[in-house]
Formats: sequence, C-alpha cells, structure tokens
Amino acid sequence: MSTEIKQKIIAEIKKIYDPEIPVNIYELGLIYDITVNGNEAKIKMTLTTPNCPVAESLPKEVKDSVMQVENIDKVDLDLVWDPPWDKSMMSEAAKLELNL
Repeated sequence: MSTEIKQKIIAEIKKIYDPEIPVNIYELGLIYDITVNGNEAKIKMTLTTPNCPVAESLPKEVKDSVMQVENIDKVDLDLVWDPPWDKSMMSEAAKLELNL
C-alpha cells in the first residue's frame, strides 16, 4: 500500500519544476528520501543552492502537492543541506534534457 502511495507522491513531485532549469525537481535529484508511514509522508529534500531564489516557496509547493495525494493527511518536510546537491544527483533523463 505505501509503495503505491509513494509512487503517487513521486508523480505529484514530478509536476514541480525548478524555475531556472526546465527539469522537474525529482529528476534533478532534489528529493533525497520519501517515507510513508500510515497517512503521513516524510520527505527529505534539498535545493540546488542555499541561496536558491525559491528557497522559501519550493518546500511549501512540495508540501502542498503531496497533501493532494489521497490518504495523505500530514507531510513532514525536512530541508537538508547534507549532502550538498551536485549535478551527479540528476537522473539520466535530466542530464539528457540539459545536454550534460
């Protein structure tokens, strides 16, 4: 059951794009971990840089999107800086999209 919900959460997160890069934040590797425990989702995410222009709004956008998933009543979002994000965390699809 939680695997199915996790897939729905990932699908929601994939609708959110980095404002500066035409790739969704999941493929960019900004989502480090998603855990579903009953009706609660715990998400660990980072940003490309602590000075990211969407540092305030992006975590809220992720939280709001995940709250749209059926059976999720609470989202605990942890914004982390360790390990720091780098290009190696991007999916192959994201690297292709950006010609890397």
